[in-house]
Amino acid sequence: MCGIVGYLGPRAAQALLLEGLKRLEYRGYDSAGIATIQSDGLQVVRSAGRISVLEERLHEQGDLTGHLGIAHTRWATHGSPTETNAHPHTDAAGKLAVVHNGIIENYAVLKKYLAEKGVTCVTETDTEVLAKLIGQLYATGKFDLEAAVQAALREVTGAYAIAVVCADEPDTLIVARKGSPMIIGLGESSFIAASDASAIIAHTSQVITLDDYQVARLTLTDHGPEVRTTTIDNVPVTREVEDLEINLEQIELDGYPHYMLKEIMEQPHSLTNALRGRIDRREGRVVLGGISGYARELVRARRFIYTGQGTAWHACLLGEYLLEDLAKLPAETEYASEFRYRNPIIEDGTVLVAVSQSGETADTLAALREAKDRGALTLGVVNAVGSTIPRETDTGVYLHVGPEIGVASTKAFLGQVTVLTLLALFVGRRKYLSADTISQYLEELEKMPELITQVLKQSDYIRDEVAKVIDRENWLFLGRGYNYPVALEGALKLKEISYIHAEGMPAAEMKHGPIALIDQGMPVVFVVPSGSQYEKAISNVEEVRARGGRIIAVADEDDTNIERYADTVFRIPAVAEPLQPLLSVVPLQLLAYHAAVLRGHDVDKPRNLAKSVTVE
Repeated sequence: MCGIVGYLGPRAAQALLLEGLKRLEYRGYDSAGIATIQSDGLQVVRSAGRISVLEERLHEQGDLTGHLGIAHTRWATHGSPTETNAHPHTDAAGKLAVVHNGIIENYAVLKKYLAEKGVTCVTETDTEVLAKLIGQLYATGKFDLEAAVQAALREVTGAYAIAVVCADEPDTLIVARKGSPMIIGLGESSFIAASDASAIIAHTSQVITLDDYQVARLTLTDHGPEVRTTTIDNVPVTREVEDLEINLEQIELDGYPHYMLKEIMEQPHSLTNALRGRIDRREGRVVLGGISGYARELVRARRFIYTGQGTAWHACLLGEYLLEDLAKLPAETEYASEFRYRNPIIEDGTVLVAVSQSGETADTLAALREAKDRGALTLGVVNAVGSTIPRETDTGVYLHVGPEIGVASTKAFLGQVTVLTLLALFVGRRKYLSADTISQYLEELEKMPELITQVLKQSDYIRDEVAKVIDRENWLFLGRGYNYPVALEGALKLKEISYIHAEGMPAAEMKHGPIALIDQGMPVVFVVPSGSQYEKAISNVEEVRARGGRIIAVADEDDTNIERYADTVFRIPAVAEPLQPLLSVVPLQLLAYHAAVLRGHDVDKPRNLAKSVTVE
C-alpha cells in the first residue's frame, strides 16, 4: 500500500500520474515511483521519500512521454522504505510493471516456485514476486497480458489492488482488486484508474468500481476506449457506471494551512449535512432511509455488537453507551482485529454495526463477513459512498460529511457519533422513548452545528494554552461516562500527530495504578461537563491536583466551580449528556492540532500512518 494511479489516453501520462499521486499524499507513504510505456519500451523511475524527490529525479533524466503509465506511493510493509523496494516492480524481462496495494500472504511460496524456474527476486517486497509471476506466465506465450494477470491472481493468497502495463501491449492497462479498493475513471477518450477517488475527480466523475476477485482490461481501439470486466477465472461480469459524490473543491485546502484544520473548522457544515433530512421534530422521529426496511429487526434485536478500529472504535464505544442508555438494548464494542480471529458467539437476534470512515478497513470488513456468515444482521456506518463495507452489509447509513483528507480523523468521527446517536434514537423511539423526550434530543441535535461553531472560536486560546506545556512528553486524558470515549479519542489524536505519549482512560481507573505516573506539572486533561458523574469527576481532579498535575479541563461554559481546580479550562455549551461528546471532543481536536504545529510536525502526513488501513 498506499496509493495507485494509472492512465491510458492521448495525453502524456507523467503529469497526470504525478498529479494523482499528490492527491493521494494524505494517505501516507514513504517512497514513490512511476512507469510508462515509451516508444523504446518500459521505463521505470523510483525514489525513496516524498513525491518531490521523484519529480527531481524525472527532471534530471528527462521527462517521460508515454501515453500509458502507472504510479504508486508506497507505505512499507515488506522491506524498508528504499528506492529498491519502491514500486513499480518489473518482471524478469523488463517488459511489464506492476503497482500493488495490499499484502501477498503466500509470497514466500511463490518466490520459491519462481526460483525453481530460474527467476530471481532482488527486493524485499511481496509485490516483486507478483510482478515476476505475471511476467513468467506471460513469457510462456500461452497468455496475453490480461490472461497472465488472471492466472497469477488465481495463485495468490492475500489482499491486492493492482495496475499492470506491458511494453508489448502499449494500448492496454490491466487493473484488479481483492480486499483493497480500485476504481476506474472514464474519460471521453481515456482512462484514469486509482485506489482513491481523489486522484480521479479532477478529470471525471464517471467511474466503475471493481469488486473482489475482479479484473478490468482497459484498452484504446479505433472505436474509442473499451472496458472488459471479468473475474480472475475469466468469467465476464457487468459493472455499472456510477457518479462520484465528491467534487474537486472538497479536496482542496481552500486557504487553510493544513487539511486537518480545514476539516475541524468544517465540522458545523459537515454535521449539518449528516443531519439533513434525518430529523422530523414535528413528528418526534428519526428518519434513516437506509435502515427503515429493517426497523422491525432492529427493534426485536437481542444484542448489538459495534466494531471498528482506531477512531472508529471510539465512536463504537459511544454507540454502545447510547444504545444501552436510550434504547435499553444490550450492546458491546469489539476491536474488529480481535473479533475476526476469535470464535465469536453470534446468536439469533444479533446485529453487528461496522463503523469505518473509508469503508475499506481490512479488519472491520473481515469482522462483518464473519458475523454475517454466522447469521448476524449487519449494518454499516461509512463515509465513503460506494466502498466495500456498504456493498457487503445488509443495510446501513452514510455519514455524508464529505471527503476527509487529514490522516487524523476529525469530522468523520463527529459524523460517526452523530449517526450512532440517530441510530440509538431511531431504535429507542420504537421501544422506550416518548415523542416529547425524543423531540428534546432532536431539538438539541439541530442546534449542534451552531454550538460547535462557538467552541471553534477558542482555537487561538487553545493554541496559547497548549504552548505552555508543549515540552511535556507524557499526558493523561480522563473522563467518565460518555466522556470516557472522548478522552480516548483526545489521547489518540495527540499521539497520532504530535508524537507525544498520551493515554486515555476512565477517570476512576487512574487511581488504580496510573496515578503513580503523575508528577509536578504533568498535563492531565479532564473532560468534565456537568452531568450525573460530575461530582465524582471533580474528586478525581482533586486527586491529580494534590500530586502536582497540571489540570486542563473541558467543562460547561457556565461552570464556575471548575476554575477552583483547573489551571486551564476549555468551554463548551451545556447540552444533554448523550450529546456532550459532539462538543467535548472539539477542543481536544484543536489541542492535538496546535500541539503538532507547535512541535513542527507535518500534521497531515504523520509518520508511519496511513489514512485507510486496507491490510492487516
